[in-house]
Amino acid sequence: MKNILVLCTGNSCRSQMAHGYFNHFASDKASIYSAGIETHGLNPGAVAIMKEDGIDISNHTSNHVDEYADIDFDYILTVCDHANENCPFIPSKSALRLHHNFFDPSKVTGTDDEKHAAFLTARNEIKNYVEAFISKYL
Repeated sequence: MKNILVLCTGNSCRSQMAHGYFNHFASDKASIYSAGIETHGLNPGAVAIMKEDGIDISNHTSNHVDEYADIDFDYILTVCDHANENCPFIPSKSALRLHHNFFDPSKVTGTDDEKHAAFLTARNEIKNYVEAFISKYL
């Protein structure tokens, strides 16, 4: 089993969605962890948009990257520029470190429909990324 860490700023939205898709598509191939360089709690919009796709992340917790200091990761994936630029050193001997900046739907203002559309776009981009990652690396 491979160990995968998905890292974002607050471990509330983008990393949680990726964590949910990795669990759904690859739990038989990898142990999935998500964390932030801060913790902001679960974003209700992320929970709701994932539920629309049949993925329940409501039981996830918002974790700080330091909680996983003793795990030797095979892959460390940053999903936002802020985490990529401010990530503390993670001591994994041979981890492949990959970065993809997904826009933050929680920052979108506007009508409920506009906010929903933003979460849907982010969710679908993350889902496609996770599926491509699994196909290439697992």
